Amino acid sequence: MADFLRVTVRDRVGWIEYHRPPVNAFHWEMLREVPEALEHQLADPAVRVVVFGSALADHFSVGADLRVFAGMDDEGMRRWVEVCHDLVRRMRASRKPLLAAVHGTAVGGGLEMALHCDVRFAASTARLGQPEIDIGFIPPVGATQALARLLGRPRALRFLYDGTLLSAEEAHAIGLVDVVVAPEQLRDVVQGYAEGLARKPARALAAIRRCVTEGGDLTFDEGLAIEGSEAVALGATPDFHEGVDAFLGRRPPVWSD
Repeated sequence: MADFLRVTVRDRVGWIEYHRPPVNAFHWEMLREVPEALEHQLADPAVRVVVFGSALADHFSVGADLRVFAGMDDEGMRRWVEVCHDLVRRMRASRKPLLAAVHGTAVGGGLEMALHCDVRFAASTARLGQPEIDIGFIPPVGATQALARLLGRPRALRFLYDGTLLSAEEAHAIGLVDVVVAPEQLRDVVQGYAEGLARKPARALAAIRRCVTEGGDLTFDEGLAIEGSEAVALGATPDFHEGVDAFLGRRPPVWSD
């Protein structure tokens, strides 16, 4: 049972919501709970899409509780980074779509976790940033790699160099978030989008996610090889044949999963 998360499932959508008042600052216990909650949601056949959010009214997450780092030695920092990177790898390897519902303040490691989601929704009042430069540090939850791929090298460097917080609209303008909605509509909009994904064939969703996530880190030909293997595998599934038959028969498909 998670002490610092709220984990729920509604209509095949699993929510992992941070809950450590007042600002969802991560300490060791909270950090370790996130991969455990994620694995639970990924293993649950009743969950088709996973959403990361916050149970607090004004904060998504401010990232690490800096008191954790006071007096931390090299070995302690190495363990912290290893746990963070393990979470990043688990998120990137997910076979289910991952969404982020960001409201309030999302900075540091809190924002970093959202970067590894497939689609980021933000409330219009959200503020987002990576201010680690101002404490002589770097983002240790994969942001240096995610931002370079998401924004491109020049924008990623400037965002990390500056360390300033962006409004939701500014973040949307540079591609840091995908959708901006009114705060009171955020949860319903994300839930509705997630339910739409949950109605699609799970095997095809997983294949798309793998092709884009893994293939994006490889050469074009290597990415094509992943795409080819997934296409061949999907061609042998009942859902593919149902999809073709439904299209030709001008009727809605009935997926097996």
